[in-house]
Amino acid sequence: MGRTYKMKGQKRKNKDEKYDREQSVEMAEPSKRVKTDGSGSDSEKEENLVSELPGIPIAPLDTGSNKQRVIFVLEKASLEIAKVGKTYQLLSSDEHATFLAKNKRNPADYRPDIAFQAIQTILDSRVNKSGRLKALYVRTQQGLLLEIKPHARLPRTYKRFSGLMVQLLQKLHITATGNGEKLLRLVKNPVTQYLPTNSRKIGFSHSSEKLIDMHNYVGKINEELDLVFVVGAMSHGKIDEDYVEDYISISEYPLSAAYAISIITNAVERKFKIL
Repeated sequence: MGRTYKMKGQKRKNKDEKYDREQSVEMAEPSKRVKTDGSGSDSEKEENLVSELPGIPIAPLDTGSNKQRVIFVLEKASLEIAKVGKTYQLLSSDEHATFLAKNKRNPADYRPDIAFQAIQTILDSRVNKSGRLKALYVRTQQGLLLEIKPHARLPRTYKRFSGLMVQLLQKLHITATGNGEKLLRLVKNPVTQYLPTNSRKIGFSHSSEKLIDMHNYVGKINEELDLVFVVGAMSHGKIDEDYVEDYISISEYPLSAAYAISIITNAVERKFKIL
C-alpha cells in the first residue's frame, strides 16, 4: 500500500491564511465608510466594526482646579473628506493630486499633515502630561469645529490619523474603549462659547509687527488668567479672528505650526516650572 503524502505547499498556505487573518484584524482599513443607505446585517456589521476600531486608551491626567490652564485653538486646518473611488478619504495634496486637479482645487490648500503634526506636538507636550492643558479645539477650513480631549491618545502614524479623521467627520464623534467617553467630537460654533471669560486670547502670525520673546511674554501674564493660544494649521495665509486679543510674532523667520507650538509649550513649561 502506497504512503500518502500532503500536497506540496499546503501547510504553508494554511499558515499564510492564518497570518493574513491576523493582519486583517490589526491593520483593518481605517477609512472604511459607514453605510447609511444599506439594510440588513451587512450594514450593521460595518457600523459595529467602525465603532470598535478607533478605540483610544486614556492616559492618566493630573487635574488641579486652582492652577492656571492652557487652551489651544488650531484654525483653518485642512481636514476635508471626499469620496475617492469607492471609499471616503481625507484629502491630501500628496495622495490625491489627480483628484484635486480634476476638481479644480488648489493642492496647497490640502495639507492635513500640518494639523496632524500640530495636534501631536500639543498632546505630547509636558504642558499636557502635567494636566495643565484644559482643552484642544480644531476648526477646519470648512468651518467645522472639533474638540479633542487632552487625555486622548491619537494614532502615531499619519495613515491611521487620516482614517480616524474620516470616521470622526462621518460619525461626528469617536469614543474611548471601555467607558464610551467621547474623546473626539464635533461641537457647535463659535469656539468662544467654550473659552473661559477670565483668559488671555493670544494669536500667532509671522506678519505681526509685535515680535516678542515668548518666555518673557507669558511670564508677565496674570496667573489668574487662563492662556488661550490660537495657531494657524494651514500651509499659507494668516489667521484673523475677532476673538483674539493680541496678535504676536515669536520669530523673525516663518515657522511651521508644530515648531511654533513647541516654542509656546516650552515657554509655558518654564513659566509653570514643569520639568
